[in-house]
Amino acid sequence: MTFKSNDSAWTTKGATLSHKSAEKEFGLTFDEIVAGIRAGKLQYRENSIYGAPFLRLIRSEVEALVNEKYGKNYLNKKKWKKELSEIKKTLKALKEQTLTLENRKAELEDLLAEKEE
Repeated sequence: MTFKSNDSAWTTKGATLSHKSAEKEFGLTFDEIVAGIRAGKLQYRENSIYGAPFLRLIRSEVEALVNEKYGKNYLNKKKWKKELSEIKKTLKALKEQTLTLENRKAELEDLLAEKEE
């Protein structure tokens, strides 16, 4: 029989995040995070790294807070927008690479044509 404590979310890799990461990833403000803590919707632990303090939060609770506050599709829309911007960035880089290769191909064909004459 496996025993799971209430702290399993705190020890599972990827199940927690800092308040700074929550602000970036979910678009929350520090005040919204504090309000969620005071309302009892978010558990937290105080932590610090290299002397800089931060709050450690449980990711699933942050996601639930965001779903409640902004609606269920908010996270999906945010994820889709990020994926779309990454695709656009990749396509732009590929177009630039294609243009460079096409120019080099034309140069080489010209050089070969000159040598055959």
